[in-house]
Amino acid sequence: MAGHSKWANIKHRKAAVDKKRGKIWSRLAKNIIVAARLGGGDVRANNRLADAIAEARKENMPAGNIDRAIKRGTGELKEADPEELVYEGYGPGGVAIIVEALTDNRKRTAPDIKHIFDKLGGNMGATGSVMHSFDRKGIVVIEKTDETPTEEELLMLVAEAGAEDLQVGEDMYTITTPATELEPVKKALKEKNVEWLEAQLEYIPHARTEVDGETGEKLNKLVEALEEYGDVQNVYTNAG
Repeated sequence: MAGHSKWANIKHRKAAVDKKRGKIWSRLAKNIIVAARLGGGDVRANNRLADAIAEARKENMPAGNIDRAIKRGTGELKEADPEELVYEGYGPGGVAIIVEALTDNRKRTAPDIKHIFDKLGGNMGATGSVMHSFDRKGIVVIEKTDETPTEEELLMLVAEAGAEDLQVGEDMYTITTPATELEPVKKALKEKNVEWLEAQLEYIPHARTEVDGETGEKLNKLVEALEEYGDVQNVYTNAG
């Protein structure tokens, strides 16, 4: 009986891992499709596509999946192309929330997102309802290693490329750039063979809204439900 229970637990964990991997691969495939659609299928001329493919390979996405995603983006495979959408709303405690999604069916995604908001104590707002509370910024996260430039060298490198801030943590550097300068900063880092853990555009709040413990728990449930929805790419809040 104990063996049966152990096997059941193993199957459950494997199913959970497979589900998570499937969601990650789906998100990465959508990123590749959009990149190829916007800039073409040549990675040498399309930095966004090259980055999307590199990210997919980090997650061990099969080469066949990557190739199909590129062909979908360039139109060689005729399937519905995903589009990038942004939803705005409020969570418990009046916390502002921005949801980035990639979907091939906005008529499905919008009602589903609204249902999640309504079910878990939030409400989805109109376009522009919370966007004024955020700035669009480029964020690059670099792990400190023996090969990483010193703080002074890194600061000089990224500042010359257009970065506006460098924060130093115990194990990481976090670079902030204007939205328009993310690609030049990434290019400068590539030229010096500096690798990053993350490099993407994010919504950064102007100020934080403080919430108490109970409200924070409700907010976490809403954010987790949004993040688990298949079409959602990123969720941002101004919670303190």
